[in-house]
Amino acid sequence: MSAAEQSSKTIELPASITVRELGKILNVSPIDIIKVLMANGVMANINQQIDFDTAAIVASEMGVEATLEAPIIQEKDTGEIPLWRKMIADEAPDHLVTRPPVVTILGHVDHGKTTLLDAIRHTNVAEGEVGGITQHIGAYQVEHNGRQITFLDTPGHSAFTAMRARGAQGADIVVLVVAADDGVMPQTREAVAHAKAAQVPIIVAMNKIDKPNADPDRLKQQLAEIDLVPDEWDGETIVVPISAKKRLGLEDLMEAILLVADNLTICANPNGHVIGTVIEAELDKAKGAMATLLVQNGTLNVGDVVVVGKAYGRLKAMFDYRGRKLRKAGPSTPVSVMGINEVPSAGDLFQVVPSEKEARAVVTERLQSAETEQKSKRSQVTLEQLYERFQAGEVRELRLIVKADVQGSLEPIVSSLRDLNKEEISINILHAETGNITENDVMLAAASKAIVIGFSVQADVAARRLAEAEGISIRLYDIIYRMMEDVEKALKGMLEPELREIVLGHAEVRQIFRISKVGNVAGSYILDGEIKRGARARVIRSAAIIHESEISSLRHLQEDVREVRQGFECGIGVKGFYDFAVGDKIECFQVERVQIA
Repeated sequence: MSAAEQSSKTIELPASITVRELGKILNVSPIDIIKVLMANGVMANINQQIDFDTAAIVASEMGVEATLEAPIIQEKDTGEIPLWRKMIADEAPDHLVTRPPVVTILGHVDHGKTTLLDAIRHTNVAEGEVGGITQHIGAYQVEHNGRQITFLDTPGHSAFTAMRARGAQGADIVVLVVAADDGVMPQTREAVAHAKAAQVPIIVAMNKIDKPNADPDRLKQQLAEIDLVPDEWDGETIVVPISAKKRLGLEDLMEAILLVADNLTICANPNGHVIGTVIEAELDKAKGAMATLLVQNGTLNVGDVVVVGKAYGRLKAMFDYRGRKLRKAGPSTPVSVMGINEVPSAGDLFQVVPSEKEARAVVTERLQSAETEQKSKRSQVTLEQLYERFQAGEVRELRLIVKADVQGSLEPIVSSLRDLNKEEISINILHAETGNITENDVMLAAASKAIVIGFSVQADVAARRLAEAEGISIRLYDIIYRMMEDVEKALKGMLEPELREIVLGHAEVRQIFRISKVGNVAGSYILDGEIKRGARARVIRSAAIIHESEISSLRHLQEDVREVRQGFECGIGVKGFYDFAVGDKIECFQVERVQIA
């Protein structure tokens, strides 16, 4: 290398590097590196680590300018602003260029999400779906008036939320599909809650306007009631009448997307640090692990080494959404890739690193910290901890998911909660709906660091299990004033520690016995854990809780016992309940007082 060539060269160096590795990068002998270090008063051997400043001095004396490489992203930021957006915000403004908007399609089941995307793409995806319902996440690009738009087709808002919960939600705009004949449905409200929590603008595609029973005015009124006031009513929500099936209004919808995009700052640095999101992934029998990646900053190339979650690999091949081979992909481009050593999870962030060695080091560190990360899931705020964490500067608002049995209960609860707003800590109701607490409610709470409170409802089995795994606080009430009292006390820092359920075990009813003076007893097999006499029990049928009280009797081999463990049979009596059916599940639990750390 000539002196002129060296003087114009710029290299990226990590925060710490060995003398040997620096020699390889500079294409000089490590001995020459050591000589320069000695001349600057630094004694080092070939395997010694030196910091960036020292390495930069060595490089400068050899005619090469060194810059600090972008740090390896640790996927721990799960706030409302995705980590990749923060990375782009750190790029030099003069390096940013406009990128295609990324649009996610959300809405109630069977309101026409996939049919709409099918119409936009001029394909027949909908017909190929099992039962006509989308079973996967797909990513596609279309061109309108010479501009690219990237669409994400999701199976519902749960996938959208799962991505956001990992700090990686990739959409710039949400198109909410609502059928003009059905109107706003429960999943519509949930989808709105997810989009708002992600701080993403919403365009409403009012679908099926060609149906005789379509009622656009009624739908607009319903939208206004969930804070999506149409722009023609002086609101901020663009509502576009369409018929996806008959391809009506699609031009207007595309124009609306581009209009909203023009009012946003949708930029990236194609020459910057490469980062993006996993849209979907699968194990192909012939090709191995395949992943669909959405590039969000930088340019991804075949041969790049990527780290994604706890997987890594050198990319062997890339394909666009049509299956055509690509050599590179810039921001907002979805690509299918080969070369990752295992299947990553949807929503995982990926990034490019200099070498497979560094990739292995990053993955090893992430695997070693997995247990710590699992424990951190349990650090979600509870009502008891609210004021304490406010004083520590950790929280500024109380985020709530509110569920009630009927609308007549829900409305006064929401109104009363909003009246409790304090100057220091505000109340932010992310989602309010009637019905039992579901897995989706818990997912939204996990993604948004919220608390779930319910009035005269139950949490279904899947919701309670997910809440336990994610450390989400679920509070159930039968009296409204006690709910308000607890929230107000939490805001004032006076709430007593909560009582938490500890699941002891599960049993399956295999036979029903009639015992005189006692009633029906469930002949059961202990599936896991243990069943204790005197503990609380739930009788679960078809995933629904049909009774809750205490275990009044417990017998094993004709003897009264205090407990029966996994793998044994027993007879279980539940206080006040005799209507057992074969196949019922009995969940045994106890309630304990949670100590505040």
